[in-house]
Amino acid sequence: MTLLWLGLIVLVPLAALAVRPWELGVQGVLRSLAEPRVLAALRLSFLASLAAAAVNLPIGLLLAWVLVRDRFPGRRLLDGAIDLPFALPTAVAGLALTALYAPEGWLGAPLGALGLKVAYTPLGVGIAMLFVGLPFVVRSVEPVLRDLPREAEEAAATLGANRLQTLLRVVLPALMPALLAGFAMAFARGLGEYGSVIFIAGNMPMVSEIAPLLITIRLEQYDYAGAAAVGLAMLLLAFMILLLLNWLQRWGRAK
Repeated sequence: MTLLWLGLIVLVPLAALAVRPWELGVQGVLRSLAEPRVLAALRLSFLASLAAAAVNLPIGLLLAWVLVRDRFPGRRLLDGAIDLPFALPTAVAGLALTALYAPEGWLGAPLGALGLKVAYTPLGVGIAMLFVGLPFVVRSVEPVLRDLPREAEEAAATLGANRLQTLLRVVLPALMPALLAGFAMAFARGLGEYGSVIFIAGNMPMVSEIAPLLITIRLEQYDYAGAAAVGLAMLLLAFMILLLLNWLQRWGRAK
């Protein structure tokens, strides 16, 4: 029964995605993916997702540490706010980020005075992916950190280790599988994100156009095979990156 549901929900749609592009033929698929606009969109989506997930790692670790190890006024409010990107409609998040970072926005205006433009640039794409990916890192690390025995840290301290050495040699190795899992989920969410990105991105071809938007554009032009070709490229590249992260996670657990 489990395999049946997996096949119907996951494998069959993926198989359809893998078959549809070849209506164009091998040369047609390669020609479709070799377009400069497609390559630029794929590059932006993958690099921005990886960068956002990498930035979310230390921030998510810090937030998880504060929530688990510290007690302070407003802790429950912070804990609930972290889950806000899960519940907030992505279009609403995109509108809020755009209003905040637009040239006349609360943050966009002072940043613009410093010569830094966020909205309608690749940086804005990264900011949106940071927003939607942060909860995955926090919620992946938090339960592991809560179950991590403090005796190991105390033993390291009695043996003369300072706080930095304890963090690097005791705490982080134990948290590494959870950090990699959070990184993988944040990367996957950012890569497939649409609603919260398109408003702040500006969607300028070759500059701030993401791959999911390009797929939507091709669908609107009834180029179903071309849209499936871009989707297949995203699927294969994402699968290879997630496979590498999964191997690193297993290696970290084995160590």
